[in-house]
Amino acid sequence: MAFQSLFNLFRKKRRVAIIGLDCAAPELVFERFIHEMPTLSRLRARGIYGELESVIPAITVPAWSCMMSGKDPGTLGIYGFRNRKDHSYDGLTIANGEAMHEPRLWDILSQQDKHSIVLGVPMSYPPYPINGEMVGCFLTPDTHQTYTYPPELGDRIRDWVGDYMTDVKGFRTEDKGWLLERLHEMTKQRFEVARRLTRESDWDFFVMVEIGLDRIHHGFWKDMDSEHRFHDPNSLYRDAIRNYHALLDNEISELIDSFDDQTAIFIVSDHGAKKMDGGICLNEWLIREGYLVLREQPDTQNGAVVLDPAQVDWSRTRAWGDGGYYGRVFINLEGREPQGIVPPDQYESLRDELIARLSEIGDEHGQPIGTRCFKPEIIYQQVKGVAPDVLVYFGDLSWRSIGTIGWGRIHVFENDTGPDDANHDQMGMFLYYDPKQDLGGRYVSGLNLLQVAPTVLKLFDLPIPEDMHQPPIAGIV
Repeated sequence: MAFQSLFNLFRKKRRVAIIGLDCAAPELVFERFIHEMPTLSRLRARGIYGELESVIPAITVPAWSCMMSGKDPGTLGIYGFRNRKDHSYDGLTIANGEAMHEPRLWDILSQQDKHSIVLGVPMSYPPYPINGEMVGCFLTPDTHQTYTYPPELGDRIRDWVGDYMTDVKGFRTEDKGWLLERLHEMTKQRFEVARRLTRESDWDFFVMVEIGLDRIHHGFWKDMDSEHRFHDPNSLYRDAIRNYHALLDNEISELIDSFDDQTAIFIVSDHGAKKMDGGICLNEWLIREGYLVLREQPDTQNGAVVLDPAQVDWSRTRAWGDGGYYGRVFINLEGREPQGIVPPDQYESLRDELIARLSEIGDEHGQPIGTRCFKPEIIYQQVKGVAPDVLVYFGDLSWRSIGTIGWGRIHVFENDTGPDDANHDQMGMFLYYDPKQDLGGRYVSGLNLLQVAPTVLKLFDLPIPEDMHQPPIAGIV
């Protein structure tokens, strides 16, 4: 018996687990809801924790792939869910795993004969062969097509949990009761699949992302936040976000109970969350200021409409924009766009002018909101694909960018893609725990999302590729 115990001790191997909570806000996890999260509090007491700065843009796609590759959005050539595939005016594509051309952690580890489990990590659809298992992310259209590797894993998941939910489709809804029920169901499913996978295979690296926290923040932030302009203190859903954090903590507790004492654990988010104060109608502003010219006014009898490139007078248009959690401005550059009119020698001065003027847009009362603008070649190590000429954080992400036109005003307080209470925040959360090492519950500042991948490789005592953009996190061995 003693010999068998000794054998088991020596055959144990280093394992690393990443539990990703999309949109987890450090001020909620570490402060406001600390009593609802005893498991994370226990891990934090012996680990290290802090804020984790996201990439720009702080968007689910591409942030998780940036984290898993150690490379910024410019190097990936992915600037959000929607990207220009070329310099045409209507060539937009939705990014999925096929847009990812840089190796992520499981690709690197597969080459080292290490077994990975990848569950719901954004841009893991469509799945592809790795040394291990992969379950597609929220980009999966539906689970009637192949969404796992190996393909037969989908049948096992169906046996475990029934119809597996990769996301709550239609989460931007006013039917809050339905949404809350579906979010809880999805999260319980995801963690049940995580527990099954980690118990039934001899893995080295496990990574999962739960998208539910992002969805509940967007759906219920105003019910929680007394400073939100639409807050109702008597809302039936004022505790929805608090209770969901408690659910997450319980699910995490049951998951890590199956990990052995060789498993180092990261609990991280790709970005944080904050209340959404409103929307800035980017294209409306560009039209009003003469940068964007239409051939004719759109029919808005049924509300605002998407900007149609066919309605734009490109012979007189110098810039146009796109909406989302952040704004994107594109310059109609001569020799680059099909009908470009801005001479190359005026490109930089126009860009600076746009940045200065966009930064001056205030709130509905004219008060400053603290907008930040970025040039891609300054914030990225490389600029691949078709990047925006200017990236815009309206109100430092307190205001959304509205790309539709026909509002007749610059400030709006409804979202053009459906109900939405929250925007993203640049700072996500970070927690690291190693059962073999008491790190004293220290708060660590200055952490960056791009440091996660090299730190994982360091834990496996593997070489860190020279083209990763950040060094490993100090103090983790």
